[in-house]
Parts: sequence; C-alpha cells; structure tokens
Amino acid sequence: CSNLMMGIGEMTVSCSNVSETLVVLSDYPSADVSVPLFRIGERLRLLAEEGYWWRVCSVQTGYENYIPNNHVAKVYHGWLFEGVARPKAEELLRLPGNRAGSFMIRESQKGVYTLSVRHRVMVHYRIIRLPNNWYYISPGLTFQCLEDLVNHYSDCADGLCCILTIPCQAVTNGNLNLASQTPPVVMHNNFDWKDVNRDSMISFGLRNTVSSYMSLGDTRKERKSSSWRRNKRRSVCVPPGNGHGLSTTALEEEEEGEYAQAILLNS
Repeated sequence: CSNLMMGIGEMTVSCSNVSETLVVLSDYPSADVSVPLFRIGERLRLLAEEGYWWRVCSVQTGYENYIPNNHVAKVYHGWLFEGVARPKAEELLRLPGNRAGSFMIRESQKGVYTLSVRHRVMVHYRIIRLPNNWYYISPGLTFQCLEDLVNHYSDCADGLCCILTIPCQAVTNGNLNLASQTPPVVMHNNFDWKDVNRDSMISFGLRNTVSSYMSLGDTRKERKSSSWRRNKRRSVCVPPGNGHGLSTTALEEEEEGEYAQAILLNS
C-alpha cells in the first residue's frame, strides 16, 4: 500500500474547488512507521472516496495523497464533526490553536449530538432532539437547527460554561510559520538583590530600603505558600452564583456517560 500512496501522492494541488472537509483523527502513518504524511488535527479536502482509501489534499499545504477513511472524520460548517467519540474530541480540543470557548458539535451516533467545549476542563453537553426536529440543551430554549443553536451560544453563554468562541482547529508543528512569530525576549538576571549590601554602587539609604523589602517579601511568600496549600483542595470549577436566580450543576465530569448541564434561569 506504500507504493499506492507514494506513487500517486507526490504532488500538490489546489483544493479550493472541493467542498467536503475532513479532519485527521490520528497521525498517518504513525510516527513509529515513518514521518507522518498527515498529522492529527490537520484539515483536508476530500477529492474521492475509493472504498477504504480516500484521496485527499491538505488545506494547509495542498499536498495530495491517500489516507484510510478510519483516520479522518467529515466536518460540516466548520464545527459539526461526524463520528467523533468523547476521548478523541477532547484530544482535538487540546491541540494548539484552541483556547477557552473552542468547541465542536459531534455526532457520536446517528442523530445523537453532543456539544464539546474547551474550558478550564473539557465540558460536554447533550443536545436533545425533539420529535419536531428542534434542538435544545436547556429546556425552554429550543432552536430550529444546530446552526441557530451555535449562533445563539456564540453571542451569550446563557447557562453554558462560557461563550462559544471558535470551532475546534489545530496548529501543528508542521504548519507553524516560525519566521512570522515574535522572537522571545531573553532576560539575563545577573543582579542579585539579596547581595545589595555588597554593591558599592548603590547608596546606603537605598540598600536599607531594598533589604527591608526583600525580608518582607520572603515572609509574605512563606505565608502565601502555606495558604495556597490549605486552599488548593477546595478549588472547584463551577461558575459562582451571581444573585440572578441561577441554579448551577457541577461541570466536571468523572465518567464517560456523564454530561454537564446548562445553568437554568428561574423564571
């Protein structure tokens, strides 16, 4: 099969005239076999479905080749992912390029949809489909289609953990333009304020002031460290009540079958 791939794929093409989009679910081939042709999170254009092998080209590079269909998922509207399970959704949302509010709606089973959102933890909301084909996350707030649901929660959180910001995307090492990035600022800490008493270039009054500040800072640091240890176990990831009649449910998930619930407005 390597001859099939390399014999047809050593070329780049323009993919702008192809409508169906795919996302790579895992590096292909895997890094322990050879250098991957396509990397996880990379967006592809589908050129042809030829049984198990699909002919694709990369949106980032224009590179064309074949890939097994179980290594990719179809993506519609930029945010509707077909056949993506929860662990893979979380892996994709953790990729560079995503941030708080990055999201996807995934169809894990036929007609069963889930909204997955990257926040301080990964949060998943079950999308309920009514008999009239309307959708909702919170009862009493229904939408005629999934696009209306996304548009609404992109304007306001309205009970979700946060506003939806951008659809799940990825920036891998292979498509980063390092030349365009701002070079890092390197600071050389050659001056030790703790040795200020031995520095003859600083006046006596300033030396006393700095020495007093450093001793006070060490005391505060010890107190802060002790306080942090006491409070660490009490930190939770649930939005605090704001006095507007909001009832909250825990957003952290412990098991595969659990879903977060939106905050409900008491009317």
